[in-house]
Amino acid sequence: MKRTTGALAMNERKRKWGFALLTPEQRKEIASKGGRAAQKRGRAHQFDSEDAREAGKKGGAKVSQDRAHMARIGAKGGRVRPGDRQAARDGEEE
Repeated sequence: MKRTTGALAMNERKRKWGFALLTPEQRKEIASKGGRAAQKRGRAHQFDSEDAREAGKKGGAKVSQDRAHMARIGAKGGRVRPGDRQAARDGEEE
């Protein structure tokens, strides 16, 4: 009896089943049907401005923890791109 090892053995053990067998289009259609059913029954979550505000705060808090990222965008803030320079002048003359 011959034993297979490495990647070949892994592929033999990892067989797709369930939703993994479906195409992306099929999965999208099923999700769409579920969303419509939830809406019809009144069980779907409805976002309001308070939910959006809360989500924005969470995202902003997470991004601001990356100090290097904040330093990069802060350094960009004082620069003007050549195309924007003309637009800035046009706005000053009005």
